[in-house]
Amino acid sequence: MSQLIEEERLFEDLCYASYLRIGFEQVKENKGKPGIDGVSIQDFEFRLEEELRQLQQELLNWTYKPSPVRRVEIPKPGGQGGRLLGIPTVRDRVVQTAVKLLLEPLFDPYFSPHSYGFRPGRSPHDAVQAAQNIVNSGKPYVVDIDLSKFFDRIHHDRLIARMGQRLIDKRVLRLVGLMLRSGVMIDGVVMRSEEGTMQGGPLSPLLSNIVLDELDKELEKRGLEFCRFADDCNIFVKSQKAAERVMETVSQFIEGKLKLKVNREKSQVARSEGVKFLGFTVVNGTIAIARKALQNAMDKVKALTPRGTHMDIETALKTINQWYIGWSNYFSLSNYPAQLHKIEAHIRRRLRARLVDQQKRKKNLYRTLVKRGVSRNLAARTVYSNRKRWALSKTVAVSRAYPNDWFKHKGQAIRSDQKEAHWFDVSQWVYLA
Repeated sequence: MSQLIEEERLFEDLCYASYLRIGFEQVKENKGKPGIDGVSIQDFEFRLEEELRQLQQELLNWTYKPSPVRRVEIPKPGGQGGRLLGIPTVRDRVVQTAVKLLLEPLFDPYFSPHSYGFRPGRSPHDAVQAAQNIVNSGKPYVVDIDLSKFFDRIHHDRLIARMGQRLIDKRVLRLVGLMLRSGVMIDGVVMRSEEGTMQGGPLSPLLSNIVLDELDKELEKRGLEFCRFADDCNIFVKSQKAAERVMETVSQFIEGKLKLKVNREKSQVARSEGVKFLGFTVVNGTIAIARKALQNAMDKVKALTPRGTHMDIETALKTINQWYIGWSNYFSLSNYPAQLHKIEAHIRRRLRARLVDQQKRKKNLYRTLVKRGVSRNLAARTVYSNRKRWALSKTVAVSRAYPNDWFKHKGQAIRSDQKEAHWFDVSQWVYLA
């Protein structure tokens, strides 16, 4: 990054109303909650012209002062603690987005081709397929490095210095510094930001890539093959011994040079089938959904189909479809369709168990099964067998009464336009009675 970009008027470009307007349109598209001022996107849009003029004047006069972000904690999948997010105000998100629009074309072309996170034209699927190709080239051992609280530990001075190697207009650096040090509001008290860039802001992904580009360049200099998606980095080598050596030396570089911290407990050296990368794992050279991701999906299905709810089946199916279409589109990269079928079968069984439970009394369930075409003999043997709702949900009688096509008709699922999409009413489901 030694060559300077001849861009001396970046700050003036940022202050153009057109840039700020484009910034707002992207903020509106991404949706999101209000910041500490309580102003929603709809509120901001109602006074859009006035708000943009005021932002423009504050930037030009250097009276613009970013507000502290509102900190929220969202649970991690599997109940393993929470992830801290920061929600800037809408007006701050507009400025951050405009800054990102200006800086991304200047930095992104110089990023490593092995970096896939939060970059135009790149996706998690690209990263997973690249990892698969490296494993199949003869490097099955993975150095899986976990960075502890990466976004919270970004060193402000090192980040600004890194950006300054490519930017002449120091006013933009000054503005980024103001954003980094805007603070966090916790329980009504503003805490200073001495380090870190809170996840949740539009600019944070780009800043994280600028920080970790230094790691990418170091790995390239050492001739190592790797894939990185944000702070999730896997390095691939030929042997266990080489992997252990790389783990030690790269960890020393991260902690000594980058001033970040490696989580030694979560970092590991293992063969590719034992490492989860973006929800996937490479098994025998093919892509599979990681065991942990499958378990998280099973837990999600359980949460979407709770016992004792008064939600009707149509509403339940609509809610499940909204989640499952997105989930299955993402995990359609798996070379093992049976993994998707397993989740689909679990959804059906959970819903059948609810239908059984809704009958309340055994005689009601018996009448319902007979009404839905089950023979009286089979219905009676099933209902009066002293089995509980969960065991009954897997019986032949209940599956015949509520076959796959019944859910398809009730669900009225919205089909995705993606070629590889799955949806809850697909007709090719594996029948698991």
